[in-house]
Amino acid sequence: MMTVTTEGTSYKDSNFNSNYTNAYYAGVIRGAYHFARPNISGDAAQADYLASNGGAWSADNRTLPAALDLEANPYSGGYCYGKTTSGMRTWISDFLNRYKYRTTRYAVIYNTTSWWNQCTGSWTGPWTNHPLWIARWSTSPGTLPAGASVWSFWQYTSSGTVSGISGSVDRDYWNGDRSRLLALANNTA
Repeated sequence: MMTVTTEGTSYKDSNFNSNYTNAYYAGVIRGAYHFARPNISGDAAQADYLASNGGAWSADNRTLPAALDLEANPYSGGYCYGKTTSGMRTWISDFLNRYKYRTTRYAVIYNTTSWWNQCTGSWTGPWTNHPLWIARWSTSPGTLPAGASVWSFWQYTSSGTVSGISGSVDRDYWNGDRSRLLALANNTA
């Protein structure tokens, strides 16, 4: 279970603390994610905001490294946030490096293949260390972003249901067994 944590440098989900804690006590392996806003502030500022507001990692057998959510800009400023492909690569790289510095973990990267290839110019740089969380609402994960050889998480719908939760929820698959998920949570992968 990944729970929204932060966006930019000013938004923190008001339900995050209770959701995150309740998931822990329910025995759920969980993590936080940060909705990137590359056009409103620097990469380090957003990585620091995430790490200081719920996105830190702890070796407790239930906490995944946080995810950096990179997707089409829903606000003004263009699909790729007004960044050139080299500017986007720099922003992402600096965010990932700062997050690793703050938490000792490699962040998960959440995105779609089309966004990644268009906005980063099919950059292959981060996939050696950063797990891919692919968003594709279909019957298969499809073609992966340039350079990514495997997906770790696949978000296959945004209209799923879960008993006890009202409304639609995102649903995801994990590409492996529980021991591999625990290895990612415990930094032993």
